[in-house]
Amino acid sequence: MTPIYEDEHLLVLDKPSGLLSVPGRGPDKQDCLSKRVQDRYPDALVVHRLDQDTSGLLIMARGLEAQRRISRAFETRQVHKRYVAVVAGNPLLTASAPNDEGWYTVEGPILLDWERRPIHIIHPDGKPSRSLWRSLQVGDTASLIELEPFTGRTHQLRVHMQSLGHPMLGDSLYAPPEVLAMSPRLMLHAKSLALAHPFTQAPLSFDLPVAWGTSAPYQAA
Repeated sequence: MTPIYEDEHLLVLDKPSGLLSVPGRGPDKQDCLSKRVQDRYPDALVVHRLDQDTSGLLIMARGLEAQRRISRAFETRQVHKRYVAVVAGNPLLTASAPNDEGWYTVEGPILLDWERRPIHIIHPDGKPSRSLWRSLQVGDTASLIELEPFTGRTHQLRVHMQSLGHPMLGDSLYAPPEVLAMSPRLMLHAKSLALAHPFTQAPLSFDLPVAWGTSAPYQAA
């Protein structure tokens, strides 16, 4: 796990799809990004995570004070994240009016469906959740979109796009079988991340693009 950026206070990493961010339950789920990083950087600490099947940019703090400061930045929405995804169909066909920059809003409280965990659902008893999305490219069967989570609920972007009737390709939890079969992996990638450095306040910005499209096989080899 070679960082794409490192200094004495933080690491920025490229998490591959299929790798856990942190250890799971059971001996077969101990291999994860955080453990691999900590084998090389013993002071590395978790501040946020990506779903196992999501790829892209992830930050780890170095030391307790850095962890506290970066965690606070996440809590106060001072860390700006954007994702790209390939979703089934064309969400523009049923979308309401966008804002001036072409972004559409999805809101819906998200709740863990305890009987079907780890699946989450839109439910009145859930936590308030808000996401933004905009279309980048439209194809015959799928669309490439950019997403920005305003809140940070579990599976938020996946649940919100499913709630619009446009689940992500390859999503084993929220896509119907025909959409799951369209891709061997979940088509969700954390492409950009920006924040102020936790100690110097210098602006930090990272971008990790992917060559995805709206025609099979949807991702470059």
